[in-house]
Amino acid sequence: MDKIENYRQYIQKVILEYGQMGQPIGDIKTEFVFDTVNDHYQLIRVGWRDYHRIYGCFIHMDIINNKIWIQYNGTEVDFAEELVALGVLKQDIVLAFHSPSYRQFTEYAVS
Repeated sequence: MDKIENYRQYIQKVILEYGQMGQPIGDIKTEFVFDTVNDHYQLIRVGWRDYHRIYGCFIHMDIINNKIWIQYNGTEVDFAEELVALGVLKQDIVLAFHSPSYRQFTEYAVS
């Protein structure tokens, strides 16, 4: 299996594992958005709590130029380390939620 196909599977694995944790909250659904053609992966929550609309993206990752870009992480889980534990090289992970000038001070790729 090639590297990009492995990365697709790893991203889906960590998002699915996180999304399946915890209990459902009323009418709020967890939705997994896996676009394997364009390499966009998200975990969102959508529904209603009483009279309040709930909608939000908790995790967003993309594969861009053969690297995993963690665009958004609204959790306390270190998904970069989760991916490294699965075999992704640190130089193939971009913490896109940090500014490009800050990324140079991380263990991960700048772009």
